[in-house]
Amino acid sequence: MEQKKTGISKWGLVALVVSSSIGSGVFGITSDLANAAAPGPAILSWLIVGIGILALVLSLNHLGEKRPDLDGGIFGYAEASFGTLGGFISGWGYWLSAWLGNVAFATMLMSAMGEFFPLFKGGQNIPSILFASIFIWGLTLLVNNGIEGASVINTIVTICKLVPLFLFLVFAIIAFKANIFTADFWGNVSANLAQDPKNQLSIWTQIKGCLMVMMWVFVGIEGASVLANRAKKRSQAQQASIIGLFCLLFIYILASLLPYGVLSQSELATISQPAMANILKGIVGNWGAALINIGLIISIIGSWLSWTMLPAETTMLMARDGLLPKSWGKANRKKAPTYSLVITAVLTNLFLLTFLVTDYAYQFAYSLCTAAILICYLLVGIYQVQFSLTEKNSKQVVIGVITVAFELMGIILAGFSYVLLCSIAYIPGFYFYWVACRETGHQITGKEKVMITVISIAAVISIALLATGTIQI
Repeated sequence: MEQKKTGISKWGLVALVVSSSIGSGVFGITSDLANAAAPGPAILSWLIVGIGILALVLSLNHLGEKRPDLDGGIFGYAEASFGTLGGFISGWGYWLSAWLGNVAFATMLMSAMGEFFPLFKGGQNIPSILFASIFIWGLTLLVNNGIEGASVINTIVTICKLVPLFLFLVFAIIAFKANIFTADFWGNVSANLAQDPKNQLSIWTQIKGCLMVMMWVFVGIEGASVLANRAKKRSQAQQASIIGLFCLLFIYILASLLPYGVLSQSELATISQPAMANILKGIVGNWGAALINIGLIISIIGSWLSWTMLPAETTMLMARDGLLPKSWGKANRKKAPTYSLVITAVLTNLFLLTFLVTDYAYQFAYSLCTAAILICYLLVGIYQVQFSLTEKNSKQVVIGVITVAFELMGIILAGFSYVLLCSIAYIPGFYFYWVACRETGHQITGKEKVMITVISIAAVISIALLATGTIQI
C-alpha cells in the first residue's frame, strides 16, 4: 500500500502543471495561428499536437509507475537509457531551458506592466531591468523558504490567472458567429498576408506553421513528474499530469479557435499583441483589455514562480545522483537548495542586464531554451521505447514511438541550428560534471569522452558560425 506523506497535494501538482505551462503564449496564440493557418488546418494541428503531448505524458506516467526508483525527474530516464553522461545532458538541458525561459518571462512581465505604467514601456529599459531583478530575487527567496509552501502560493496564483481566461472564453462564445468561422475554413487565401494575396498555402503547409506555436505552450507539462518525489502520494503526480493536460487542451483550443468566429483571419493575423486583450477590447470595450493585461501579468508571475521551483528541484536531484557537485544539492532547513537557487538567480540576472546594450541575449536565450527542452523530451521517449520493449508491452512501445516521432518533428521544425547553439551552453556544464565525477569516484568512460568531445566540437562550430553570420538568431 502506498504510504501517504507530507508534501504537495494532487491539486497543488495540477496547479503547477497548468501554471508552468500557461505563461504568456496563450494570450497571443490566436494571432500567431492566424498568421499561419485558417480554422480547419488549425483544428487538425491541435489534433496532432494533442496526440503528441498526450503520448509524452503517458510515457512519463508509465515510467513513473514502473520505475519509481528513477525519481530524478525526466533526467533519470535519460540516465537509465544512456548512462551517467546521458542523465547529465538531459538534466543540464532542462535546467538551462528553465532559467533561460525565465529571462523571457522577465521581459514579457515588464512589457505587460508598461501598459499600465509607461515607465516600463518596452520591458528592456533600466527601470524595467531593476524591477525585474527585484522579482528574480523575491521569487528566489520565496522558493528558498520551502518548495511545498511555494506550491500553495502557486495554486492561488493559478486560480487568479485562470479567471480572466475563462471570462474571455465566455465573451468569445457569446460573440461567436458561425458564418465568420466557416467563411475561409481551409485557407483559400494565403496565411502570409504580407505577400501576394493570391498565393495559396497547402493544408500541410498551414499545419506546419501551427505546430511550433502549439508545442511551445505545453512546455512545463512535465512539472508534476519533476516534483513527484515531493508529492503526498506518487500516484497523484501521474493523475495531476493527465488532469493538467486536459485542462490545458480545453483552454488552449477554445482560446485559439473561438476568435476565428469573432474576427476574420486577416484581422486576427494583424491584430497587435497581446491579441487576446485586443480581441476582448473589441467585444466589451477598454475594460476587457485591462482585464486581460492584468491576467497576463498574473500569469507570467505564476509561470515564473513555477520555473523557479522546477530547475532548483532538478539540480538538487542531479547533485544527489552524482551528476552535479554536492554543493548544488545542499538544502536548507526548509529542504530548499539554496546554492542552486542563488546560481540560477545570478545567471538570470546577468542575462537580463545585457538588455541594456542589446536584445541579442534575449533571442539567444530563447533559442537555447527551445532546443534544450525538446532534447529532454526526446530522451524520455527513447527510454519509454527501450523499457517497454524489455517488458514486451506493445501498447507502451507505440506510445513511446509516437513521443519520439513528435519530438523529432519539433526539433526539425525548430531548425538544426538551434541544436548546435544549445551545445555552447554545455561547455561550462562539463566542468561541473567533471567535479561531480571526482566527488563520486566515477571514471569518465571512453564513450563519454567521445560524446563530450563531439558536443564541444559542435559548440566551437556554432560559435564560428555565429561569428561569421552563417547562423543568425
